[in-house]
Amino acid sequence: MRIDSLFTRGEPLFSFEFFPPQNDEGAERLFATIAALRELEPAFVSVTHGAGGSSRDDRTVRFVQRIREETGLLPMAHLTCRDSTVEDLLAEIRQYRAAGVDNVLAIRGDPPNGQGAFVAPEGGLSFGSDLVRLLHDNSDMCVVAACSPEKHIESASLDQDVDAARHKVEAGASFLITQLFFDNRRYFDFVVRAREAGVTVPIIPGIMPITNVDQVTRFTAKIGASIPAPLRDALQVRANDPAAVLQLGVAWATLQCTELLRAGAPGVHFITLNRSPATRAILTALRIARPWEPA
Repeated sequence: MRIDSLFTRGEPLFSFEFFPPQNDEGAERLFATIAALRELEPAFVSVTHGAGGSSRDDRTVRFVQRIREETGLLPMAHLTCRDSTVEDLLAEIRQYRAAGVDNVLAIRGDPPNGQGAFVAPEGGLSFGSDLVRLLHDNSDMCVVAACSPEKHIESASLDQDVDAARHKVEAGASFLITQLFFDNRRYFDFVVRAREAGVTVPIIPGIMPITNVDQVTRFTAKIGASIPAPLRDALQVRANDPAAVLQLGVAWATLQCTELLRAGAPGVHFITLNRSPATRAILTALRIARPWEPA
C-alpha cells in the first residue's frame, strides 16, 4: 500500500521512525519497542538507512521485511545518496521492490563525520531531488522527501531550503516530512513559504520527544535546529535528573503536537530513537484529546 493513499481518510497520519540496530540484541529490543507501539495503530513506520554511520547496508531492507511480516505494519524504507553510484542506487531500488517495499523516503544523507559538506561520490548524486527523480522514474513506489523548517546547516538561507523542497516535489515526491524542530513557529512559517512557492503536497512535521539533554544537544547542532530559550533553560535545570528530563520532553512534545494538529498539520512523524515510553504517552494523550477536531 502506498502511504499517499492514506491522506484521503480524513484523519491525521501518525507514524514512527526507527533505526536498524547493529546486533541481534538490539534487534530484539527494537521489536519489543515496535510491539509496544503497535497498539497505537500508526499509519506507517519508517526505518532509516544503514546503521552506525554506514550507508551501504542491507539491514534496512531486512528490518522492513521483518516489520511487515511479523507486525503487519506499513513500512517505509529510507534511501540515501551517500557512498553510492547511480548503479548502486538502482540495484537498491530493485532490492526494495523485490522485498515488496511500496514506500521510500529519499534523502541525500549527511556528510561523513568530520566533513563539513556533502561530496557526491564519482558516478553518484549530489541532491535529494536527484534521488527522488531516480526513484520516481524507475519504480512505482510512493516517494517521500525530507525538508528543513529551519535553515539547514549547509544552506545559505531559508529560501534555499524552500527551493529544495519545491525541487523535490517537482521531481516526484508525494509528500514531505520535516526535520525535527522544537519551535512550532518554524514549521508554520515554512509551510507558508512553501505554499507561496507552489508546494501543494502534505508537509508532515517531524517531532522528537526529548529524553536526554546531551543527545538532543548533539542532534540539534548536527542539523542546525534550535531549542527555544525557555525549553533549553528548563532542560539545563533538570540535566542531572533523567526522569525530570523525560517528563519535560513528553510535556513539551504533547503541547507541540496539540498546536500543530489543531492548526491543520496532516499528521506527526515521531522520531522514537527506538524507544517507546515517551511516544506512547504523547500519542495516547493526543488520541484522547483529538485536537484536530473542531471544538
